This record gives sequence, structure tokens and C-alpha cells, in this order.
Amino acid sequence: MARIVMKFGGTSMAGMERIRSVAARVKREVAAGNQVAVVVSAMAGETDRLVGFCREASSLYDPKEYDVVVSAGEQVTSGLLAIALQAAGVPARSWLGWQLPIHTSDAHASARIGAIDTEALDASLARGEVAVIPGFQGVTDDQRITTLGRGGSDTSAVAVAAAMKADRCDIYTDVDGVYTTDPRIVPRARKLKRVTYEEMLELASVGAKVLQTRSVGLAMKEQVRVQVLSSFTGEDAPMADTLPGTMIVGEEEIDDVERQLITGIAHDKNEAKITLTAVPDTPGAVAAIFEPLAGANINVDMIIQNIAHNAGSTDVTFTVPQADLARSIEALNQARGKIGFAELVHDTRVAKISVVGVGMRSHAGVASTMFTTLGARGINIQAISTSEIKVSVLIHEDETELAVRVLHTAYGLDAEDVAA
Repeated sequence: MARIVMKFGGTSMAGMERIRSVAARVKREVAAGNQVAVVVSAMAGETDRLVGFCREASSLYDPKEYDVVVSAGEQVTSGLLAIALQAAGVPARSWLGWQLPIHTSDAHASARIGAIDTEALDASLARGEVAVIPGFQGVTDDQRITTLGRGGSDTSAVAVAAAMKADRCDIYTDVDGVYTTDPRIVPRARKLKRVTYEEMLELASVGAKVLQTRSVGLAMKEQVRVQVLSSFTGEDAPMADTLPGTMIVGEEEIDDVERQLITGIAHDKNEAKITLTAVPDTPGAVAAIFEPLAGANINVDMIIQNIAHNAGSTDVTFTVPQADLARSIEALNQARGKIGFAELVHDTRVAKISVVGVGMRSHAGVASTMFTTLGARGINIQAISTSEIKVSVLIHEDETELAVRVLHTAYGLDAEDVAA
């Protein structure tokens, strides 16, 4: 008997027909003698609809009440899947985040899981029940509902798998694995059999939509074996443990034959660029910029500081998620007196392009290839950031698809057996 966590995304739960299909897949795992916990997302588009209501109510909504509203989508799908399982003859019950409970921080809309009590969950599984758990949500110590940020159901699934010591965590999505890049942009993109935790962490952080960044970081920390699978295979498809999509594993599990210089190319159009002009070029000036952003739980990515034309001042440019742009501007304007900048300029028509691969540790010239390839196509680079296994650049959003295609070819990632 194995303990399995199965996570289904919004497209997998989009309507009763698909929910019944999910129930049939879960039933097969139960029939195989496994103990199963299922983590579900809201129906496709439902969270966006609920977020829209919050924004319509107020552009500066209370994050605590926002969490109450947007967590409702997962509550609906968890109850519906439990009903569908019961109708299929499978004992099941739903557990909301506060019922287990899933303890989180109080950073509303971007909370972090602290601990999960599994006593009730273990008892339920021992009784032969399937536990259906809404992803994306938890509860604070003062009993307020929290949400984990967009894509948070992936993190919920990995956290549940770690807490219940599951043998594996299967993430079912609308794709059948992790590809070298988005196949909708590059038809020659290849599905990867294995990706290291570290590579997947970088890919997720720079725009790959397959898994949420925090879920990969948690899987790496807790050594949870994760595989990405398609939920749109037929009912007669082999069981998940016999036909994996892409396995997310430790670097030691990937042999030298499988390893290549670049694993994948990601893009992200959900970035916004902010430039503060004529910031005093004095010690502590940069800290004064980023302290209010950190206090507002806003993640900053690329950072560039340039000496301005006037002596004693500098321009500082950085990127934030587009969803946090309004709050970033508000926080910076409130701290304007302390920072001392002259003007705040923002631009949302940008995209981040990243190349990722553990092979970069032992090979030179990766960045040079990227810059040369983009330059040959007349694509201007607005900002650059690097890590040990990643190089990212900021470009105009209209050039995103061209940049991804030419880089995919430049690094030899095109599949030879797929028509362009």
C-alpha cells in the first residue's frame, strides 16, 4: 500500500464532466490499494472572477477579506469532488484548510505554510476514506483564512505530501510534463523525462507555469518526489507510477548522458519595470527604496543602479510582479520623503526571458550566446540578472516569442522529429 497525494489544477476541475473524470482516476488509485489524498484548485477562471469582484469593490481592498473571497473557489471544487467520489462508490470527505488545520503565516494573499496537523487526516485515511483538500488556503493562529498566492495549490499538495509522508506527489495539469520551453511558441520543444529540483525551481521562478516556485522549493527541502502528468489522458491510460510525465528529482538521479548544457527557456510577461530617478547617491539610499517594498510583502527581481548625469545622484531600476505594481507605487510614494527620488516611472510592456541549466556551472559562454543571439535579431536588452544556473534578460514584450524561438534553436533544444 502506498500513500499518494494527487493534485488537480483548474482546467482539470472545470465542470462536472471533468470532475467526474478526476473521480474515476482517483478511484483507480484506491482500487489499487493505495491511500489517497487529493488537493484541488478552483475551476478554471473562477479565481480570476473572484479577484475581479474584490477589485471592483475597492482598488485597495483589505487582504484579509480578499482571502475570504478568493478561497471560496477551492471550497466548491473540494465539495463537488467528494460528492462525485461518493457517487462512484468511493468513501470520501472534504477537509477545508482550517479543519485539518493547515497553519500559515499572516501574510494574507501570500501566506506561507508553517505546519499541517495530520492526526485527523491519518485517521480518515485509515478508515479507507479519500481526503479531498482545497489547495491554496490555510488559517492563521487567530483563525483568519489565508491564501498562498497564485498557483498555491501546488504548494498545498507538496506540503500535504511532506506532512503525511507520502510516497509521491502527482501533479495533474493540462500538459503532460515539463518541456524545454512553451510548445505553443516553439512546436519543436521537447518533453523532459527528468528535471532537477534546482532547475525546476529556477524555471518556475522565471515564468514556467507548470509548477509554483514555492512548491518546488518545498519539494527540494523535504525531498518529496514530484511528477507532472496530464489529467487529459483516457481512462484506459496506464497508472501514474508506470508512465511518468516529468519527474522532479535530485541532481544525483540524472546521469551524464541525460544532462545537457541548457535544460529550458522560460518567459514571463507578468513583470513591471519601475525606475526611480535622481536618487541620492549616499549610503542607505537603496535600502530606503526596498524596505517599504519588503514591508508590503512585494518581491523585487532585477535591480540596476546607474550613476545619473548629475553628480551625487543615481537612477535605480527594478522589476516587480505586475499584480503588485499599484501597491509598489503607493509604498514608494509614501516613502518618497525618505528616499528622495525625483520621479517614478513605470513600464508594464516588458517580458523576462531566462535560460536555465545545471550545465552552466561547468561551461562558459552561455550568457555570450544569449546576448549575441538576441543582438543579431535586433532585440534590445533592458536589464540582466544571473544566478549559478540561470541568465535572465528583460526585453520589450512584443519581442517575447521571437526571443524564445531563436534562443531555443541557438542552444540546440529543438526536437528533430517534430514538424515546425
